[in-house]
Amino acid sequence: MVDAAISKLADYAIRTGLVEECERVWAVNTILDVLKLDSYTEPERSWDADRIELAPVLEELLDDAHARGVLTENSVVYRDLFDTEIMGRLTPRPYDVRELFRLYYEVEPRKATDWFYQFSQDTNYIRRDRIARDMQWKAPTEYGELDITINLSKPEKDPKAIAAAKNLPASAYPRCQLCAENEGYAGRVNHPARQNHRVVPITINGSPWFLQYSPYVYYNEHCICFNSEHTPMKIDRACFAKLLSFVSQFPHYFVGSNADLPIVGGSILSHDHFQGGHYTFAMERAPVERAVTFPGFEDVEAGIVRWPMSVVRIAHGNRERLIELADKILTAWRGYTDEEAVIFAETDGEPHNTITPIARRRGGKFELDLVLRNNLTTEEHPLGLYHPHGELHHIKKENIGLIEVMGLAVLPARLKAELAAVAECLASGGDLRASELTEKHADWAEGFRGSYTITAENALDIVQKETGRVFAKVLEHAGVYKRHAAGQEAFLRFIASVK
Repeated sequence: MVDAAISKLADYAIRTGLVEECERVWAVNTILDVLKLDSYTEPERSWDADRIELAPVLEELLDDAHARGVLTENSVVYRDLFDTEIMGRLTPRPYDVRELFRLYYEVEPRKATDWFYQFSQDTNYIRRDRIARDMQWKAPTEYGELDITINLSKPEKDPKAIAAAKNLPASAYPRCQLCAENEGYAGRVNHPARQNHRVVPITINGSPWFLQYSPYVYYNEHCICFNSEHTPMKIDRACFAKLLSFVSQFPHYFVGSNADLPIVGGSILSHDHFQGGHYTFAMERAPVERAVTFPGFEDVEAGIVRWPMSVVRIAHGNRERLIELADKILTAWRGYTDEEAVIFAETDGEPHNTITPIARRRGGKFELDLVLRNNLTTEEHPLGLYHPHGELHHIKKENIGLIEVMGLAVLPARLKAELAAVAECLASGGDLRASELTEKHADWAEGFRGSYTITAENALDIVQKETGRVFAKVLEHAGVYKRHAAGQEAFLRFIASVK
């Protein structure tokens, strides 16, 4: 039985171009080596090579390896380390990958990224079977259709792996999960295996960077470009130049940076990197609702975007003009205080103001969205004044990073069961406070329960729709200038301060 799985994997590798037909014997032998098998009989083929699904084949190989004691622990962490080693043996060497990317890029940038994205899936670096588990839907709001996803693709560590990680000696290699040192790394229980991972070199604003895809793919062609040096993230003039350099080379992609301060920043601030991809977010579709003009930049289109967060959009055919203006806006914002609007540039020497920038091409112009951020904390809101407030934590408590800013909620896995339980309870007329799964959501659900005729058939759709409304409120909380008249007046005061 295992011989059939080995043969299928070899067929899959040939079909996807990971290996050539003439390398089939070598491919079989290298799989045997990982599995610690020393014999093999070519089976009669009872399958269509074009229809082989990778995940079930790998599952069969892993089950066999565990049954024979080759895979000692059968938990997800150890299985991931093992199947990545298998796929790593079949993944082309970095030089070959880089050459192919270069040749495709010479034809057209999109051909290069199309190929590289497919390749990253074919190697199982992007685990398609897990991504398919993520719950995704669109929620109508006054700001357009927001994207909601419940992330189910990240495996949770098991107790044995956690215990084993505690006993490992400290390691500073790779320095972080973004560093180029990850390419080909075998991994350990506290660091993912990356034998099947490849990066391609790109030049960003004259400096060496790398391009890869996110293994978790929160949206189409979710890519990461990162500095070849392990250097901290920083929002500055150079950052704007780098973002625009990227979209000059990949005009079909957007790219953005997380902010560079805690609370409003992303999860990895220690390594300079951007996220991009081939996807249109709700924020990009949002119109400019108030045009503004900056002195000395009358030639630059500028305005305030109709969005729950505070966004200045600027556009011009010459990217240098955008860099100049973006730098002026950033410099003004870094030092800006408006006590009436509860905005402080710093308190006790701690800086609070920064920007989440997003770059794209629109027609023949370059476009920058500059999202004003502030990480002030208060006694009432210790996690952040411009952060989802406590009443929304039952849905979203985590930081609002780049992806959320643009209109895609990445919600924790716990919500799959919890929202389903809320829907069931609403449909049956049950007590929302009687279950641990629904109790934290009771105030919220009771608030909209009377607005609908809820049935078993529509209950989950209603709950998902209302979850989208919560996410819109999350973004409103994160906005430094609120959408009421006083908030917009305060926004214009800042705009007027940019000289």
